[in-house]
Amino acid sequence: MIGAPAALIWSGLGSVLHLAGTIAVASLAFWLWPRRSRFARAGVPVVCALFMTAIWGVASVASGDVLVRSFAETARNLAWLAAVYALFASDGRHDSLGPIRPVIYALVFVELMHLGTDIGLSRLAFDPRVLEVAFDFTVMFRLLVAVGGLVLVHNLYAGAPRDGRAALRWPATGLAVLWAFDLNLYTVAYLGSKWPVELGALRGIATLVLAACLAIGGARNSDELRLRPSRAVTFQTFSLLVIGGYLVAMVAVAQWLAYVGGDFARIIELAFLTLASAFALVVLPSRRVRGWLKVMTAKHFFQHRYDYREEWLRFTRTIGSGGEQALPLAERVVQAVADVTGSPAGLLLTPGDQGDLTLAARWNWRDVEVPAVACPARALAPFEQNAFIADLDDQRAGFTATGYEVEVPAWLLAEPRAWALVPLVHYERLVGMVVLARPQLARKFDWEDFDLLRVIGQQLASYLAENASQEALAESSRFEDFHRRIAFVMHDIKNLASQFSLLARNAELHADKPEFRADMLVTLRNSSDKLNALLARLSRYGNGAVDKLEPVPAGEVARTVIERFRGNPQVVLAETIEVMVTANRHSLEQVLLHLLQNALDASQPDSPVFLSLLNDGLNARFEVLDSGCGMSAEFVRNRLFKPFVSTKSGGFGIGAFEARELVRAMRGRLDVESREGLGSRFVVRVPLAAATDFYQTLAAKDQKVA
Repeated sequence: MIGAPAALIWSGLGSVLHLAGTIAVASLAFWLWPRRSRFARAGVPVVCALFMTAIWGVASVASGDVLVRSFAETARNLAWLAAVYALFASDGRHDSLGPIRPVIYALVFVELMHLGTDIGLSRLAFDPRVLEVAFDFTVMFRLLVAVGGLVLVHNLYAGAPRDGRAALRWPATGLAVLWAFDLNLYTVAYLGSKWPVELGALRGIATLVLAACLAIGGARNSDELRLRPSRAVTFQTFSLLVIGGYLVAMVAVAQWLAYVGGDFARIIELAFLTLASAFALVVLPSRRVRGWLKVMTAKHFFQHRYDYREEWLRFTRTIGSGGEQALPLAERVVQAVADVTGSPAGLLLTPGDQGDLTLAARWNWRDVEVPAVACPARALAPFEQNAFIADLDDQRAGFTATGYEVEVPAWLLAEPRAWALVPLVHYERLVGMVVLARPQLARKFDWEDFDLLRVIGQQLASYLAENASQEALAESSRFEDFHRRIAFVMHDIKNLASQFSLLARNAELHADKPEFRADMLVTLRNSSDKLNALLARLSRYGNGAVDKLEPVPAGEVARTVIERFRGNPQVVLAETIEVMVTANRHSLEQVLLHLLQNALDASQPDSPVFLSLLNDGLNARFEVLDSGCGMSAEFVRNRLFKPFVSTKSGGFGIGAFEARELVRAMRGRLDVESREGLGSRFVVRVPLAAATDFYQTLAAKDQKVA
């Protein structure tokens, strides 16, 4: 029993809360009426139920008649049952779920039974013991309605399609709070056989929560309004739960040992407490344990950061886009990875001929300077073996996970915008590396970022590998076409040879006749012209092999090549040294002649072309420099050294390809640097004669290892 002053306080508090809830639901009903379509077919029933809830609140505050309050509460419950049925009907489930209507009919019947019982009790006089039994019955009726309402709300949300749950989340939450409060209220009343004044005074809180949930559900951005505790708070709470559970278990075991009794049990109790405390001091502060707790809470207490359906659709659109306006595949690869983390730019590095990573594509990142060897081959093992994603901020801070020590190139660490390295691994083979630029809102990577980036990296690696295979097949097809052309050339040569043979036989018989001699001269002239034209087309092209490597004076080769352009003042020998190289003289001259001729073709008539010879460690370096039209990075990367691709009318398109193959056959290297509108520089490196033994020793070691 509570005293009169306390009763007055609880009554006043109940009136204030009921009045606040009444104002809230009435205001919400007026606000929601023009927006009732946001609840689809349930809009009108929901608004009507809100009005009935407001009427019930007014009756609870203004009326002292128990029958009036009971009638108002029955009307409220019936209105919300109708609203729940309308919510079921909004997605068509009232037709497919047969038990829904019987349950609602049963709850309506129970409400009417309760109202009839209250009317009977108010009109007739009964013995007090009968009134106590009747009170229990009326409370039981309310309990049945509360339980039935909660069951309906649970089925309403849990049985909804996944895409329909967003619209039902907040209405279902509000109704669950309303009927859950009633369930507790009437349970306490039934167990105590009296009305709980204190708990009854707080019913207005449930009404306020109902109004708030429905207001959120009726808002346009209700899908974005979710309870999302911060990860830090959740982690701390979970940590406290773990520590609390540990302490409870420790105390329970200690109490059990104490209950066993005896001196030996006390010794065991003290030993257990000592060991358990030491375990807590050593294990709980561990970074590994805390990292594990963070991963567990992130995986199981949070909705995933990424909408994987949307990520996959966006990835497919980016990679699968085609047409004239579409970016090249390499740039689309970078964009697909950058879209995941919101990075504004990126680079694609792919393995070159020597296994080192070189720049293959830029996406929105034109100002960064990338060296010719972007990442050496020796640093690629962790990325290739473990698909390790490197956070460059951690690398700059000197933090590396155990077993994942990587060597990051200095130019990347020095570039402040470089944020992460994402390897593209296909069948345990690294086919590329994406460098991501730092987004505006940079954050630390977590397990979900790593998982998604690894999966996307594997998928992109398969696209790149497939594209490389297709290019190899296309190149093979072009070689077949070239072989067919050579077959036609051989056929023409055979015809010419037949003509010469026939001419020689006839000359033995008719050489003294003037007519024959005149015809013979015409035939010889025509055949010679055909052969010269054919030789002019094929003179610079071969199979990329060299007959013999021997010591060759590099300076003499440079001067001989310049002599071939003696009549052209554009070609200038800028600098030369006297050094011996191991090469094939004819092949080396052929390469330099081709590069100089291409430089002349790309330059204006008054623009000089320079040839220089310098010493470069164990190599001699020939440089052909021009200030002509230059070439784009895409052309140098994808077309310059591709056979049968020519920008010249009538060209075979294998000059640059053969030049590179000849240099490789001489154990050298051909590199290109070019900028559109600025010019090009071709660098030919061939080994010095003094370094021949060194290269032969390396080759012998490689053969032995193989």
